[in-house]
Amino acid sequence: MRSRTKIIDATIELIAHQGFAAASIAAVAKSAGVSRQTVYSIFGSREDLVSQSLAELATTLMSEVHTRLDGITDLTDYLIEFLVAGRSMSTNHPVLSTLMSAQDFHPFFDDGAMERTRAVVTEFLRPMTARQPQYEPYVEQIVDMVSLLGLSLVVVDDTARTDDEMREFLEMWLRPAITALDVG
Repeated sequence: MRSRTKIIDATIELIAHQGFAAASIAAVAKSAGVSRQTVYSIFGSREDLVSQSLAELATTLMSEVHTRLDGITDLTDYLIEFLVAGRSMSTNHPVLSTLMSAQDFHPFFDDGAMERTRAVVTEFLRPMTARQPQYEPYVEQIVDMVSLLGLSLVVVDDTARTDDEMREFLEMWLRPAITALDVG
């Protein structure tokens, strides 16, 4: 288990500082202080290594986002804070900012990216829909809206905009959209 952790840490570190191309089996093994055979025996392939490393990182970062969202009871406020947190992490975290830049072996922008994004957004909405079940019939539409908006904020938004300016922008557009839902 210790080798696995060292390998994942080395992978994340290489991606953060040198990009995805740098996270080869040989480079990760060297950085982690293990043999290439050890890396292969634990992960099987480079794709599995990178995928599992990113999953570990995502789990850690998701708990931070859940902490930011805990206690928010208004759906619009919840969505705004979720989008601001995601944008902030994707621009400030070295691996996530690398993940958002175009480069070879880019695991994010493939045919399954939107499906994976919807799954993440759905999971983050569960606590809010549990608190406000009247929105349950609209979850698919809300997930689509937040997924598309979130990806655009992460990939193409002007990062010069502050988090407070982003909250203002999102409030202006999301509050009317959520209010327009017929939850009566």
